Amino acid sequence: MEILEPLSGDAFAPETTYLNTASCGLLPRRAVDAITRLAGENAAGTRVGAGGFDALAAARGSFARLAGVGADRVALGSSVSVHVALVAHSLPAGAEVLAPEGEFSSVVQPFAVRGDLKTRYVPLEALAEEVRPETALVAFSSVQSADGRVADLAAVRAAAAAHGARTLLDASQSAGWLPLDAGAYDYTVTAGFKFLVCPRGTSFLTVTEEAQEGLAPLHSGWFAAEDLSDNYGPVRALAGDARRYDEPGSFLSYHAAAESLAVLESVGIPAVHAHALTLAERLRDGFAALGHRSVAQDSAIVAVPGLGWAQPELLRAGVYASERGGNLRFAVHLYNASTDVDRALEALDAVR
Repeated sequence: MEILEPLSGDAFAPETTYLNTASCGLLPRRAVDAITRLAGENAAGTRVGAGGFDALAAARGSFARLAGVGADRVALGSSVSVHVALVAHSLPAGAEVLAPEGEFSSVVQPFAVRGDLKTRYVPLEALAEEVRPETALVAFSSVQSADGRVADLAAVRAAAAAHGARTLLDASQSAGWLPLDAGAYDYTVTAGFKFLVCPRGTSFLTVTEEAQEGLAPLHSGWFAAEDLSDNYGPVRALAGDARRYDEPGSFLSYHAAAESLAVLESVGIPAVHAHALTLAERLRDGFAALGHRSVAQDSAIVAVPGLGWAQPELLRAGVYASERGGNLRFAVHLYNASTDVDRALEALDAVR
């Protein structure tokens, strides 16, 4: 059954043909209202402190439910690269990290910068078969940023388990439209500002209890204390769960994130998944009719090689997409409809 009307009702207010969620998701109205309200209180001096810990707890809980884990397995942060750096620091010198060729920099740079790790890059399609007994960690994205290809998640998990390697999954380009079982990986990292429709400055780390044993809370401050009133001198005890990896929360961002994630929960990831794949298929079919081959199947990200040059022309026509590695990249989400796809195809036809 086709699902072609926006799933979000009046929760979003796009004024363009916005097909660029892989770069940045649109904020729901209620998230914008939360930012405005908190900023006003901070300006007027009508609240004690810069924000509320209840908003952090709400965001943590919502993400945990969307990711299929307990809230005690979720740490809050500001960026994927900070989360990955924690994992990179935990590895012994000489450990092998396996990653796909062309993987997004935030996933691999923290390992590369150490200088004493063995980093090995292989084609995404060969990732599972390239796991070896000496592989310590497989670090990869569920969906590739440049072209929308979806990794064979089950195969990589099975290969890592067979060889005793840990797994680090970046769900930044999938969480929010593709169902996520975060507990199936030792670590997951997710940027909030894409398909989770949160502001920048929100990111989520999940870590299993077993993996937590070897992960040092390097940037822990008083936000990571078991008792949040313990904020002078070294804290007496860190939180016993994944909250020990929390960065100090950006209250403006997380007040909004709590509202954004609540919108996704109300719609449900299965509905968003079906909606996005239907629109993406319509977009791929339209490209094919225009004589263009897209890269990925079964993905909310649709990229066409060699058409990156058209991105500025589409932007002038009010169609928002992006250029990545020469690809013209579109990404559909819950606030898109068939009319957005049709306008994009018409605009592309006009500039080719």
